[in-house]
Amino acid sequence: MDSREDRKYPIKILVVDDETAIQRFLKTILEGAEFRVHQAENGRLALAATATVRPDLVLLDLGLPDMEGGEVIRRIREWSPVPIIVLSVRAREDDKVGALDAGADDYLTKPFGSGELLARIRVALRHAVQKVPEPVYRAGDLEVDLGLRKVLVQGKEVQLTPTEYDLLRLLVSHAGKVLTHRQILREIWGSTYLEQPHVLRVNISNLRRKIESNPTRPRYILTEVGVGYRLKADF
Repeated sequence: MDSREDRKYPIKILVVDDETAIQRFLKTILEGAEFRVHQAENGRLALAATATVRPDLVLLDLGLPDMEGGEVIRRIREWSPVPIIVLSVRAREDDKVGALDAGADDYLTKPFGSGELLARIRVALRHAVQKVPEPVYRAGDLEVDLGLRKVLVQGKEVQLTPTEYDLLRLLVSHAGKVLTHRQILREIWGSTYLEQPHVLRVNISNLRRKIESNPTRPRYILTEVGVGYRLKADF
């Protein structure tokens, strides 16, 4: 599969932050990883740059001087699927959920390590070029064959209920990306279940018991506390 990481020209990343020190810090990290960096210090310039520069990924702070980052995400999502990773000092669960529900692909709370940031960028870029889910997903001892609707753990087939399989398939198709509780509930059960998170918790618990060697310390289905779940993409 053709990948943005394999292209001959630099991957363009738009950094949206009004703090000069953060801009310099991110520029150093990203250029050190051979990305081409573009910068914007407010929402208006971010929207313009997204349209003109056509970045491969956007790093976005929520606290911009002219508009909320969530509004920037929503406006970009009206016409562009570009991966958006939020970088913010806001650590409250409702801020994370709001950004992800608005259309962000990931959320990192400041301060963060350069290694973690680059890893999240790699995952987001890989996900962006996958037009359809890979026929077979493999991670550790877990194998999910989407074509045959077959799930194997350590080479042995695992029997899932239809709902458990649909839930795992959704996580597989967004591997590495945080899915909020509401996003999952809407996709699997429909909008009438948006205020019933216990339904999701029960099914995640049942699914973990079937695919995790230690369900209390999961390797595959990771919890983003108060936000949602992420299927681990890298081992």
